[in-house]
Amino acid sequence: MMPIMKSTSSKPTAPSRKEASHERIVEVAARAIRRSGYGGTGVADIMKEAGLTHGGFYAHFDSRDALLAEAGDRAGAESVALAARVAAAAPAGQALQAIMQAYLSPEHIATIETGCPVAALGSEMPRQAPEVRRAATIHIKEMIDLFARQLPDWGQPQAHEHAMALVCALIGTTMMARAVDDPNLSGALCAATLKQFTPAVV
Repeated sequence: MMPIMKSTSSKPTAPSRKEASHERIVEVAARAIRRSGYGGTGVADIMKEAGLTHGGFYAHFDSRDALLAEAGDRAGAESVALAARVAAAAPAGQALQAIMQAYLSPEHIATIETGCPVAALGSEMPRQAPEVRRAATIHIKEMIDLFARQLPDWGQPQAHEHAMALVCALIGTTMMARAVDDPNLSGALCAATLKQFTPAVV
């Protein structure tokens, strides 16, 4: 039997209290910006929801924009990771359809707080600080690349263009489906987009 050697370096390092607090603030803010928008997300409210004092904010962030950028980065990474998991779990050749159906599902339309941040915040992004827009841009590119990799002609210029059109269609449809006050119309908008684009991805 092989002896077990004790080594402190092999043990996972527990996050410090400051690191744990920082993680909690970003997690809360990533939900808050999608729920209330950039403009409706205040530092005091985020710190309170995270169970921390307002005065401790600047121990973690240089500015509100720095927090918004990190929160946006977290939200974008979560969205891309979820789409990648949906693609990985789909039957062979059906990954793109699975992502589209999940994105335009009633569940995603209803859960703005945990859904795609671009669909939740797209109209506000042009007016944000450069670091906030940069975080959004990185994950938009990642989502386009993820879609392109699912296409039969992946690697060709037209695949990237096709992926951009698909991502734009999904985001625009989600924004409209959330905007209307008629549940039937909301569902019809999603169904129409799926009908129009699904034949092109088979």
